[in-house]
Amino acid sequence: MFGAFRATMVACGGLLWKNPSNMSRTRKANVRKRLRAVDTVIEALSKSGVKCKALDYARSLPKESEMTPRDKYTVFSRKHKGYRKSLHKVPKFTKVTIRTTPPGF
Repeated sequence: MFGAFRATMVACGGLLWKNPSNMSRTRKANVRKRLRAVDTVIEALSKSGVKCKALDYARSLPKESEMTPRDKYTVFSRKHKGYRKSLHKVPKFTKVTIRTTPPGF
């Protein structure tokens, strides 16, 4: 059991990355907090008089208070059942803006 040939998670066949299927309350709260922080930055930039294409696009996105819970915590995925998957399954979901979905989904 011990030494150079000890059993590892990969060798045992277990899941190496333990990723829960549902988002916890804490993760959901952090998502909401992150969305609100982005909203305040967009609002501050628009008040300062800065004009650029990216800011115009950011202003067109819905705010955190206007989004439904389904849009806050899930994203469109054509490969998943119901065409939605949990936000924490998306790589780098804290870095990219995923606030809109295709029409009808």
